Amino acid sequence: MSMITAAAWVPRGAAATLPTKYDVDENELARISKLAKLQLEDAEEDLVKAQNGHHNPEGSGDSSDEKDGDVQMKPSNQDADDDLKEYDLDNYDSDAAPKDGETMAMFGNARSLAYHQSNAEDPYITMQENEEEDDEREDLQVLASDNMVIAAKVEDEVAHLEIYVYEDEVDNLYVHHDIMLPAIPLCVEWLDLPVGKALTDADPKGNFVAVGTFDPDIELWDLDTIDSMYPNAILGQGGEEAKSEASDEKKKKKRKKSKKANEDYHVDAVLSLAANRQHRNLLASSSADKTVKLWDLTTQKCAKSYSHHTDKVCSIAWHPKDATVLLSGSYDRTLVAADLRSMDTKVPRWGVESDVETVAWDPHDTNYFYVTTESGMIHYHDLRNASASPESSKPVWTLQAHGESVSSFDINSAIPGFLATGSTDKEVKLWNVQPTGPSMVVSRNIDVGKVFTTKFAPDSEVAFRLAVGGSKGNIQIWDTSTNAAVRNAFAHRVGPVEGEVKEKLVGVEEDSSDEESEGGGEPGGEGGDGDAGWESMEDE
Repeated sequence: MSMITAAAWVPRGAAATLPTKYDVDENELARISKLAKLQLEDAEEDLVKAQNGHHNPEGSGDSSDEKDGDVQMKPSNQDADDDLKEYDLDNYDSDAAPKDGETMAMFGNARSLAYHQSNAEDPYITMQENEEEDDEREDLQVLASDNMVIAAKVEDEVAHLEIYVYEDEVDNLYVHHDIMLPAIPLCVEWLDLPVGKALTDADPKGNFVAVGTFDPDIELWDLDTIDSMYPNAILGQGGEEAKSEASDEKKKKKRKKSKKANEDYHVDAVLSLAANRQHRNLLASSSADKTVKLWDLTTQKCAKSYSHHTDKVCSIAWHPKDATVLLSGSYDRTLVAADLRSMDTKVPRWGVESDVETVAWDPHDTNYFYVTTESGMIHYHDLRNASASPESSKPVWTLQAHGESVSSFDINSAIPGFLATGSTDKEVKLWNVQPTGPSMVVSRNIDVGKVFTTKFAPDSEVAFRLAVGGSKGNIQIWDTSTNAAVRNAFAHRVGPVEGEVKEKLVGVEEDSSDEESEGGGEPGGEGGDGDAGWESMEDE
């Protein structure tokens, strides 16, 4: 199994030109030792629970079952002897008879060896140490014109982040480094604030990523450090336990067993993350425990917790201008736009026909927001027209974008009206939203399987680049400006092109074994028929 569950871009110039290698000093060793101890205790506790459930599923005290289980786990002596025979260990220390003219002493021909004070003088060493370092530095170098792409990936039951570098000028995408994760990742959010480090500048800049997984803790990693063993910081119960002195074991274990939602940390999977770009020390998170939490990255603690929904909160987004307003969507089929400065339970609500998949503000007119649903619909709402009840809310327009769930959605921040949707029907669709309504520009199957993430690049120089990932475990960068239908729809933003333009799709080659057995076709079909996007609107 291999899949990309989420992705995020890193703006140009945000990454360090040369990343640093993970350095374990005394302070770091003490920190990771404490984290490792906590993980070991968790694993031991899980093992005891699993063994108790296996040997005594009914809760009885029958010891015969345990004995039978132990006997089955031990290999017989005969089997062990058979396995060792091929190595002839009985004669392992026996010396073979020397051949004519051969000495028995270790390094017996040492007199004939030549010695050099440095490797530079040895004629047999052709690649010098500094050349190896230069090659490694060149492989790790990130130029100011490069973008990083963060992909949350699951491969053969191993969860990790793959950090790609995208070189637009040469159409190249490659894996720069990766980060191992403790559980399947569900969401990622890029952060420009250094976390877990001493802040020396008045306006500190960093290149970090926040990761939400099936575990309730949020991990924060430095993207400019490679070969890291543990995250720079953990938001949640795991982070609190790592900071505290683990002296009160009873209190810790009692707290660990609690699965009830609380004010301090999540107790279930983290489904969405949103960094506040105006107040850079604030990070919002939503969870399957039905709560939204506001984190202070400087203290690494939960500042406030909100319970506006009655089911899993799957998507959140900060208002682009009013930095205290957070939009949230839930499986309870409602949307909430709450001012987090107020704890008032009466917040504006809107309703939709099925479970919410994603929510997003319109960056070009912040009075409006989008919501996509499990039934394949897109709703466009006016923030100023909140209804008395969610059931009576009326969107500005609705669109049947896909036949299946709209699992991914993004708005181009540089090109007004340019939308991208991805679905479990394996299609990626591009849309043009005008004052008269939305119309489909093109639809493509770009061979990523079921589409789980679609993200436009954040820089104006590469505004038409779209990162797409899905159930096949590969990332594709689609230069949408090379599509004829897109060039026609957004001609005012695309420069003049002479001659025929070949559609451009940049990806990293994957082994065929990683692909789904069902396979996928080549990117197919011109989809420039704008009327296709209106079909469901007429049915409304």
